[in-house]
Amino acid sequence: MGEENKRAEGHAAFRFVVEIEGLSEAYFTSCTLPALEVEVEEEREGGFNDGTHLLPGRIKRGTVTLRRGLAASSALLKWYLDVLQGKVQESRRQVSVILYDSLGEQVMRWDFGGAYPHKWKGPTLDAASSTLAIEELELSFESVAVS
Repeated sequence: MGEENKRAEGHAAFRFVVEIEGLSEAYFTSCTLPALEVEVEEEREGGFNDGTHLLPGRIKRGTVTLRRGLAASSALLKWYLDVLQGKVQESRRQVSVILYDSLGEQVMRWDFGGAYPHKWKGPTLDAASSTLAIEELELSFESVAVS
């Protein structure tokens, strides 16, 4: 079957795994992948009165947000606290998010190089609620590769 004859297929958003270099407890209930954007710079040119030239500028990277039920193990919080204490270079890790299809085959993989947590958000505690206590970790990264 030729490339032009392949059918487009949607994939369920719940079949994913997060791998964090050096951490075995990287299980999450939710993962929000970043927006990647190239800023556009407007350049005026003398004698060109029909408009402006739009040129690519700097690359803006969003963040990776991971959510999970609060666990007794505190390796993720310790990772964040290391960054908080100024140990950013030692705390950089490879983080991979892998999406699978219904047969367990890898559909897509996002590899974030040099990732480190820059924000940790604790759960909202409410005695009148029966919801799960969720912690959130937001990651910055140096590079991204998609395969």
